[in-house]
Amino acid sequence: MSIFLSMAAFALAASISPGPVNIVALSAGAQYGLAASMRHVTGATFGFALLLLFIGLGLHELLSHWPHLTRIIQWAGVAFLFFMAYKLVVDDGQLGADTASKGPSLVSGAAMQWLNPKAWLASLAGMGAYAADGDRVLVWKFTAVYCLICYGSIACWAYSGSFLRQYLRDPERVRLFNRLMALLLAASAIYLLEA
Repeated sequence: MSIFLSMAAFALAASISPGPVNIVALSAGAQYGLAASMRHVTGATFGFALLLLFIGLGLHELLSHWPHLTRIIQWAGVAFLFFMAYKLVVDDGQLGADTASKGPSLVSGAAMQWLNPKAWLASLAGMGAYAADGDRVLVWKFTAVYCLICYGSIACWAYSGSFLRQYLRDPERVRLFNRLMALLLAASAIYLLEA
């Protein structure tokens, strides 16, 4: 049982901490409400779980043979973060309704994890700590535990955003909030460029 608690603690520390995926969840919750932002939460969770599983099953070995691929993923992630920041900056500040056509999609949430260097580092560190010997049962158990914790963590950010929604009724406040979130995303991207 202690291995599961350790896995859960690692997953919580890595997935609840601020990062690009959580910033987008916060922004989506504030702008579109909790229901619409849950597509992003679900996509990001399953995108990360799939990345974690693939790392555990040997993707890291493939990347060690092609180090340039890692750099390409990093640059694609930075470009995606700048794109998301741009979308926030140019947003008109109108709060969206809880409709299926509004807010980040399931696919963009999943793609964001695959382009997120924080997700890659968490996957590599986690699998290195809990399934370094390649034990497939441990890989699957860790992925399952992480998936549950990750979903709850990102959902907390989306819920926090939906709570802030009541204070963002004015389009000018929404634009200010969006620009602050865009600044945080751009700062994340710049940090990744320097890393």
